[in-house]
Amino acid sequence: MKAFHRLPAGLFALVALFASSALAQNQYIGYVYPAGGRQGTTFPVRLGGQALLHPSGVLISGEGVSARLVDYYPVYNNEELALLRQQLAELKKKETTVDDGMVAKMTWWEFPAPIGPAALPELLSSGSNGGEALPEKEAAKQKLIERIERIFAEDERFPAVQAHTELVFVEVTIDPDAKPGRREIRVVTKRGISNPLPFFVDQVPEVARKPMKTSQKQVLGKEWQAQRKRPPEEEELQITLPCTMNGQVAAGEVNRYRFLAAKGQRLVISVKARALIPYVPDAVPGWFQPIIRLSDADGRELAFADDFRFHPDPVMYFEVPDDGEYVLSITDALFRGRESFVYRVTIGELPYLTDIFPLGGRVGEAVKLEMSGWNLEDAAISPPPPDAAPGIHLLSASKGPYVTNPLPFALDTLPECLDQESNDAAANAQKVALPIIVNGRTDKPGDWDVFEVEGRAGETVVAEVLARRLGSPLDSFLKVTTADGKVLAVNDDHFDAASGLNTDHADSYLMVKLPADGKYYIHVGDTRRQSGKEFAYRLRISPPRPDFELRVVPSRVILRSNASVALTVYAIRKDGFDGPITLGFKDLPAGLESPGATLPAGKEVVQLAVKTTLAAMDAPVNVKVIGTAKVGEQEIVHEAVPCEDVMQAFAWRHLLPADTLPLLVYDPGYQPPTDRIRPPIPDEMRPKDVKPTLQRSQVNTYLRQIERLYQEWLLTDEFANREIAKVEAQLIQ
Repeated sequence: MKAFHRLPAGLFALVALFASSALAQNQYIGYVYPAGGRQGTTFPVRLGGQALLHPSGVLISGEGVSARLVDYYPVYNNEELALLRQQLAELKKKETTVDDGMVAKMTWWEFPAPIGPAALPELLSSGSNGGEALPEKEAAKQKLIERIERIFAEDERFPAVQAHTELVFVEVTIDPDAKPGRREIRVVTKRGISNPLPFFVDQVPEVARKPMKTSQKQVLGKEWQAQRKRPPEEEELQITLPCTMNGQVAAGEVNRYRFLAAKGQRLVISVKARALIPYVPDAVPGWFQPIIRLSDADGRELAFADDFRFHPDPVMYFEVPDDGEYVLSITDALFRGRESFVYRVTIGELPYLTDIFPLGGRVGEAVKLEMSGWNLEDAAISPPPPDAAPGIHLLSASKGPYVTNPLPFALDTLPECLDQESNDAAANAQKVALPIIVNGRTDKPGDWDVFEVEGRAGETVVAEVLARRLGSPLDSFLKVTTADGKVLAVNDDHFDAASGLNTDHADSYLMVKLPADGKYYIHVGDTRRQSGKEFAYRLRISPPRPDFELRVVPSRVILRSNASVALTVYAIRKDGFDGPITLGFKDLPAGLESPGATLPAGKEVVQLAVKTTLAAMDAPVNVKVIGTAKVGEQEIVHEAVPCEDVMQAFAWRHLLPADTLPLLVYDPGYQPPTDRIRPPIPDEMRPKDVKPTLQRSQVNTYLRQIERLYQEWLLTDEFANREIAKVEAQLIQ
């Protein structure tokens, strides 16, 4: 497996640069559950992470999706939990009441809704009065009891992953006309912005299992003690097709879904798991590896899938043989699991796109697309619009109310042609004139496609395959030969640090200097001798086209008041380009400025600073980093893609692209407003004849803990005052 660790030495400096202030941002989310929802719905979402103190909002990229912050559970220390335990015990006493301020707060409060087939529960409005509404103070008391009990229910003193233990609860609303597909979600706090995680808008009804509590750390030899205990009714859910199922897999756990299906139905079952949490740093192979099985009502296995081509997330096509009940199960291939092993499984007689051909076209020119897949009768697909820019575009097919999964489609400016069979040897090679992009496929096992070009002595020719990076399963192999069969150059795999989620770098690349005038042959084939219409490729044969791509790390810019910070910018140089690149921000808001930077010739990494005169910003703003370079007389301008530096399986590092580059200036001295004013402590509440045992530092610590819980509306006036009086009475004067 190839990965980010194979970058040239300059780019590998990423690890060493972690100490820079730009990368010292620690707001982090490790999972989001559920990681998506249906158009036209409102539903609860929880995010687990760390350093999320003072959350102030949630960002979701794209249009048509909004989020409202509901609650936040930090990790409380033992003393704070002891106070909450005492407060809870008092609240459960019949004679205990709450103050008027608590009544107002708890009447307004909306608790994080339990996630399940019925999305949002009603607020607490009835209780032990035979279904009648409770008096205000009693209702507020019951809500406070429920809130504290939820905190204890979520608490895990020995978590498997410490970085998942802070919880943010959000209510997400998706507009009915929101475009289906991938978005990104981030948490914004008064101290910064988190990394993004994928979040999907989908089209069919959804169910979600009860969210998993933070997983307990396993002890060697006693792993069973940390396994989740589920009642039998939570192991299997009854669903109605079509449906998207949301769940989390715990260690050793299998989730099952039972449904009715009719003979002849053509079901597509697609999983998103690795697509939700792309890289896991402390587990091999570096992501949740789901496997799915389909069985009949008696448990006989009918179908199995553990991936789809080179994608770790499985996809299954199943024609139902008989009317009846069927059971779909999902688990991890190695029976691992924890709260971040999140999945979305969609099942139904839905359209699904597996291939398109050609894999690209020329800018501004019409192209006729072929598509393959399942349930695509009467489906339609359109190429990018005529004014679309060069680059990778995502295309989907439409069928009735449904839009399929997207597939990548490349636009370029070079002339294009189609592979013409039979051209499987130099003797019958297809003649092409440079520059050219050939769109082809391997048509039979062991097929070679051979292309003849005229070359001149000293001329440099580039041959590059785009296949795996465009969703094709082709594992290409390239070679260049002379007219007499002498091999000048060969290449199997070429590492591309710009290819995002792709860790299977199976596309080939050659740059060769021709020794003499004459005919030369470019051969392309599949290293595994596989073939079929899905084994498509785009072969560029051209003189070098010096160019570059930019990546900026991290995917958020966080500055302290009146301070500066440095981002790291990487250049991925192409076709021998080694010139300098001028870098800078585009249209920074007032109060922010950057001196820019120049990436020297031949170098691949540089720091780009930005500073501010602002004390703080109310909300993040999206910014852009632009790079400019000259190739001869031509000026090339590219926008840097924001990225997170992520680790896979203890060792490999990757640049994971993000949709946006949000910037936030924060006040490092921020303290939440003390909007709750405690009444004076009555003299009769202060204990008498107490032996002083606490130093001033200890007293201050205890008082801060009480005040924190009080300001979070977790303690009543009476309880807080009594505890403060106890602590102050123990101060050693």
